Amino acid sequence: MQVVSDPLAFRGACDEIRARGQRLGLVPTMGALHDGHASLVRAARQKSDVVAITIFVNPTQFGPNEDYARYPRTLDADVAIGRAAGAELVFAPSTDAMYPAGEETRVVPGATAGPFCGAYRPGHFPGVATIVAKLFNLAGPCVAAFGKKDYQQLRVLQRLVTDLFFPIELLPVPTMREPDGVAMSSRNRYLSPADRANARAIPLGLSAAHRAFTSGERRASALTSLVRSRVEPIATSIDYVDIADADTLRTYGPDDTIAERAVLALALRVAGARLIDNVVLGEDPSPIAEAL
Repeated sequence: MQVVSDPLAFRGACDEIRARGQRLGLVPTMGALHDGHASLVRAARQKSDVVAITIFVNPTQFGPNEDYARYPRTLDADVAIGRAAGAELVFAPSTDAMYPAGEETRVVPGATAGPFCGAYRPGHFPGVATIVAKLFNLAGPCVAAFGKKDYQQLRVLQRLVTDLFFPIELLPVPTMREPDGVAMSSRNRYLSPADRANARAIPLGLSAAHRAFTSGERRASALTSLVRSRVEPIATSIDYVDIADADTLRTYGPDDTIAERAVLALALRVAGARLIDNVVLGEDPSPIAEAL
């Protein structure tokens, strides 16, 4: 495992991989790795010869009252998890390295970034698009793996790659879940045991909607209501429970009839943790096999 912190050293290491005739896989992360991240490494490794992980808690994608300061930073453990999953290169830069003195350039995504989290986290997706553009420029041609749990992020980055002609193959990877259906997330570690138990309402709600959709339900309000009825009792607050076109993220109104493929997504807080999850109806399996 090679660990580098200098951006130019990372670029050189990536260039060297390609110079050997090998294909590079890339897994951008903010660290605090878990089995979900390991699944991204394994997926990237299936389509490449050498996998690089980037570990950087990106300040520009956090709002002023969000959890940037307390976001877990566990580099040694992250390197071990990456190595065990099959990565051979880690890029872990400082903030000053990625945002040098005087920097002022941002990548501003369009309509895909507008609904869902874009409506509740102003500046978040420009921060995401900017740092990922920097990482893509440093890494060069590669296959980059991103999880479907951050579905809107995935769509924003697919648009970024297409619109700006990045030589990147974006690889969507299914959401990894705990045995009880809760989506794996670095922020799950903020939860107390009781709050973690309550979080199971999230996949239960999504699974109930998935079952209704499979049985023929196409009313947007009926599907979102099934989710809300599960999560409202356990949520400290809810940002959204919405359903949208799976490609454009155009949100359906409550009286709309949805298409045969749509993304049902939510963001809520359980105690101090903001959790997101989704299911692509007509594409994904149910988060939990039986929605009770």
